[in-house]
Amino acid sequence: MTPLPVEHAAVLAELKEVRRAGLVRLRGRALPALESAAASVPARTADGAVEALLRLAVARLDAGTLRTAAEYTLGLAQGTRDWPAPSRRARACAVYGVSVERFRKDHEVMVLGQIAERIVQLATEEPVPDTPEARDRDAGTHRTVEVRAGAGTALLTVHVHPVDLLRDVDVVVSPTNTYFALPEPYKSSVSASLRRAAAVRGVTGDVRADPVQEELRTWAARHGTAGRPVLPGTVAATGAGALAGQGIRRIYHAALAVPRAGTNDYDVLPADVTRASARALTLLAEEHDRHTPPLRSVCFPLLGSGRGGLPPGVSLTAVWAAVEAELARGARWDVHFVVRDAEAAALVERIPAGNRPARDPSPTRHSG
Repeated sequence: MTPLPVEHAAVLAELKEVRRAGLVRLRGRALPALESAAASVPARTADGAVEALLRLAVARLDAGTLRTAAEYTLGLAQGTRDWPAPSRRARACAVYGVSVERFRKDHEVMVLGQIAERIVQLATEEPVPDTPEARDRDAGTHRTVEVRAGAGTALLTVHVHPVDLLRDVDVVVSPTNTYFALPEPYKSSVSASLRRAAAVRGVTGDVRADPVQEELRTWAARHGTAGRPVLPGTVAATGAGALAGQGIRRIYHAALAVPRAGTNDYDVLPADVTRASARALTLLAEEHDRHTPPLRSVCFPLLGSGRGGLPPGVSLTAVWAAVEAELARGARWDVHFVVRDAEAAALVERIPAGNRPARDPSPTRHSG
């Protein structure tokens, strides 16, 4: 059967119905516009499944607050598909740092409108050929890669989604500046996302406690570094606050970004990324037996590749230098990488073939 034309207004109306009902209650509901759009791209939507279409459309949104809010709004974020609509809305409004009422009237309308636009684009564009590139773009959010490490091999897990959607990884490494000054929670960086997700909230989404910020301040005071910078590569460990509910147990804050005086820019050196990654793995070994069960898994973002300005390939090379050395000497850590898009995931997936990410021809300092 030929799919019916897909109109933005009809798609938007049905997206509002999906938001209210949630993914687990879609069966049996009449969603003709979304079903028609899914039928237009059957090769990429699991025989026309509406949920697969929604995931494709949201994956096309800009990485950051927009995509994250969209995932929470529709229940696409891991662990949220059965959440009631008010809980999903409260989590989405926290992404933007606004009240629930303001989010409902403004941001939610914008988010759903952007998803509707991507769905219309998917339904009306030319069919995508079945190529490795197309399959890679639409691949899932979790991938496993076997890599060589010394005389043996190890498995890496690659997560292709925002860092605050991680689950069941003991330690997450979070890049920060040399003052251990966390960004405001409404920012879109890795450290801001983790701070936001770790916050303890009331039923309406209001912040009741900011445990990661408080623990980091305590760490700085205990080590006599409050108000002054530490050496790049220093790593401070804190708890994970509300992220404990997702199985995240520790956050290792890696001081990498050196503020440039008189500007809003930062400098990051690849050597400092390697040093911080190695220190994080050393700290993991030190803390291993202090927890029950012992810590075993650690997740790295591409450190320094945001406002730090390092190209993703340079960042990965710097992180991998420390990880490979640790695995080659026999360490049995469960290593994860979290990236925001398929292009970055492809860099990690090239490691086993020995195709290391291209180094920056002049890896001096990069501004944010």
